[in-house]
Amino acid sequence: MDERPTLEIIAPTVEEAIAQGLEQLGLTATDVSVEVLDAGTKGLFGMGGRQVRVRLTVNGTEGAPASSSPAPALKGPDREAAPISKKVAAPDEVHDPILNLSESVISKLLHDMGFEAQVSAHLDESDRAERRSVRVDVRGRDLSGLIGRHAETLNAFQYIASLIVGKETGQFVQLVADVEGFRARREKQLRQMAQRMADQCLKMGRRVSLEPMSAAERRIVHMELQGHPAVFTESTGEEPRRKVTIVPKE
Repeated sequence: MDERPTLEIIAPTVEEAIAQGLEQLGLTATDVSVEVLDAGTKGLFGMGGRQVRVRLTVNGTEGAPASSSPAPALKGPDREAAPISKKVAAPDEVHDPILNLSESVISKLLHDMGFEAQVSAHLDESDRAERRSVRVDVRGRDLSGLIGRHAETLNAFQYIASLIVGKETGQFVQLVADVEGFRARREKQLRQMAQRMADQCLKMGRRVSLEPMSAAERRIVHMELQGHPAVFTESTGEEPRRKVTIVPKE
């Protein structure tokens, strides 16, 4: 099985997709092969069309094209990409089948939803051998609609992608999808809010309930305050209005 690093890109044109992919990989056109997965459609009067989807695969040391080659080898329509100035590449990371599949599934879902994005998957560094989780970073323009209110759209998107990847691999895969670093920013906000509300709980001397949250967000608050010397937390209410309540210790 080909385990060379790959990247799937969705963009209005093949040329733009290749340029975005090369920029993200920090490579030039001679360093990759490109497969056009979907040539897209223009739509009526230039509106409502389907964007193109391409896969860039980093060339191996054997059989790689000569450095004088003017463009990457295409497996789809005969297109040519303008060279991109080379950046310092990230440390080599060989993608395993689950990472490749996760990227492919999420790229296809985004494409079908009409989003233009770059997708990159990696294994969570804190994983244990018996429990692997895949983190998929999605970056692009105008992706706020993919997040939704209280991340409801993103959570639903993540759930569907997890089901598809799990079905394809025949095993449970913990998949976390993030958009433009949203989850990291949200986690920081939740941790800061947890500490502020814990202080407020102590000042008032009574229980304080936070806003309704998803199970994943409630867990962040619980973890942040689990070692607090003066308060403890509990989840109260029913889904989808379940929330964290901070309680002063006696």
